[in-house]
Amino acid sequence: MRSNRIRTTVLATGALLAALSLTACGNDAGGGNASAKAGVAAPAAHSDAKQSPSPAAEPKKDAARTGTDTDSGTTGSVPKRITPPAESGAEETTASTHRTPGAQNRTPVTCTGGNTKTVVSKASRPINHLLLTVTNTGDRPCYAYYAPKLRFDDAQAVFPILESSRPQAVVTLDPGRSAYAAIGLTGEPGAGPAPRRAAHLQVNFSGRNASGSTGAPAELTLPAKTYWDDNGYVTYWQTEMADALTF
Repeated sequence: MRSNRIRTTVLATGALLAALSLTACGNDAGGGNASAKAGVAAPAAHSDAKQSPSPAAEPKKDAARTGTDTDSGTTGSVPKRITPPAESGAEETTASTHRTPGAQNRTPVTCTGGNTKTVVSKASRPINHLLLTVTNTGDRPCYAYYAPKLRFDDAQAVFPILESSRPQAVVTLDPGRSAYAAIGLTGEPGAGPAPRRAAHLQVNFSGRNASGSTGAPAELTLPAKTYWDDNGYVTYWQTEMADALTF
């Protein structure tokens, strides 16, 4: 009886050990499969990381892109080299560009009625003023010395010259250029004889010597209703019309 119990116990123990051994083998097999599955999934996750950049990398790309902004003219931190525009080579227009070719190298002569054209016109301002314009029609520069010497109609005396209008230098006219003189027809009202009407004006030109006149005079017809008196004056020749009409 006791032997049977021992045998039964041994058999039961052996069966238990066998069952435990089979259970352990099953667990080992399951763990191996999980590891194998994990081993396959890990490379796939690693591949996704390579294909999809991390969010932190995007701002760096944007920063690099703005560093090559062509509107700002810079590439990164290095300034872009800008080529300056080509020079046009155009010259600024000056009085010398209006000279007759070679005229400035010719010896100047004195301006007279023979190498100039003289025009008289009524000035709108100041009132009771005429304007004389003399233009060089010759092929050489000419000197317009001092002031024009005027005679109204058959007057015996030369019209008074306004000394305060003397320019700093002699006016030189290149061919085609003009000079100007203003004629104040009358003085203060009541300061002398009554103004008298004139229809003709003779313009004589001064030479290097202020006394007398030189060359042929210019004979001009005056604007209608021109009146003058002995208190009027004529200015020296001026290079600018505005300068002449300031007196």
